[in-house]
Amino acid sequence: MKNENYNKKALIALAMGGFGIGMTEFVIMGILPDVAKALQITIPQAGHFISAYALGVVVGAPTLTLLSGKWPAHKVLLFLMGWFTVFNALSAFATSYEMLLVSRFLSGLPHGAFFGIGAVVATKLAKEGKTAQAIATMFTGLTVANVIGVPIGTYLGHQYNWGLSFIIVGVIGVLTMLSIYFWMPKLSPSSTGKFKKDLKVFKKLELWVMVLLTTVGTGGFFAWYSYIAPLITKVSGHPETIVSYAMVLAGLGMVFGNFLGAKMAEIFSPIKAVMISLSLMVTVLLINSVLAVNPTLILVWTFVVGFISFSVSTPIQMAIIKASKGSEMVGSSMNHSAFNMGNASGAYFAGLPIALGYGFTSPSIVGAAMAGTGVFIAIMIILFRKNKKAKVSREMAVNTQ
Repeated sequence: MKNENYNKKALIALAMGGFGIGMTEFVIMGILPDVAKALQITIPQAGHFISAYALGVVVGAPTLTLLSGKWPAHKVLLFLMGWFTVFNALSAFATSYEMLLVSRFLSGLPHGAFFGIGAVVATKLAKEGKTAQAIATMFTGLTVANVIGVPIGTYLGHQYNWGLSFIIVGVIGVLTMLSIYFWMPKLSPSSTGKFKKDLKVFKKLELWVMVLLTTVGTGGFFAWYSYIAPLITKVSGHPETIVSYAMVLAGLGMVFGNFLGAKMAEIFSPIKAVMISLSLMVTVLLINSVLAVNPTLILVWTFVVGFISFSVSTPIQMAIIKASKGSEMVGSSMNHSAFNMGNASGAYFAGLPIALGYGFTSPSIVGAAMAGTGVFIAIMIILFRKNKKAKVSREMAVNTQ
């Protein structure tokens, strides 16, 4: 019982790290005008801070995971959170465009590695048959950040100083470090092999297909989420003050959807759960484009879209871990690179029809198309695995004759 409680505390430590990461990734979107005004730059220039963080995640996820492979996982997690804390604190005191751009890039580097290593650690801490729930617990921090951390950070950034948002993230980082230090059990090195062996994981075609699946599939969610503000105000007719409440509703949906995904991954295989989740995402996004004109229904549906969309997070993390057998932590970290590429691609592709004058319901349709492409990729993976399994069975049958 003591060991079980110890493991629960370790999962809470991972969730706290997820909370800090989720807050710093998304709060910048809410305080962008304040940052632009303070640094005397344009809002599009301030948008580079979002891109810089995402680029840091894409670069840092596989790189830091590979380089840290020979160290015990609990020490690596402590180091990554220390790095994260330092550069988020520096972001709060940035006095120029260049300083904040570099700080955002550097603070993004440990993001993917922390989640990637943390997801594999969570599976080791889980009770038998509860792997999905353990990973979902870690992701709870990320989802709760959208409900509590981002709104609070945005409010303080608007009312007082934008730097306060990043100071809060720094404080959460320190608390996470203390939690990891006192609650995380001593673990083996975060890699199952040497550096050269881990590099071989990049030769696995299925891993790259899974990265593509994450990028395209989760891009469907970000196509919708990136333009939720103009959808709520321009199409549904709500005042701008309602946008923050709508984002809280979306965040609440993400929290519950995260645990739905864990349950689906336990009932079905992870890749089948991904296929089901993305299929549902196609449906709710298409319905969203129709309901958007109704100011009441759109708020209810905002919760539903968040709920369905985030049900993919745990299954897709489990699926990519399975696809990178032998170098699970490297493969797991790649999922977060893909997640951030999905963030960028979803926002980009959804912006194209808006630029062409098709209105703010078009991102939902683009999102449905991206999620639908993800469903197709998932089906291809399932068929590939079935054919591979059948081939192995035939070969074994021939060898036994």
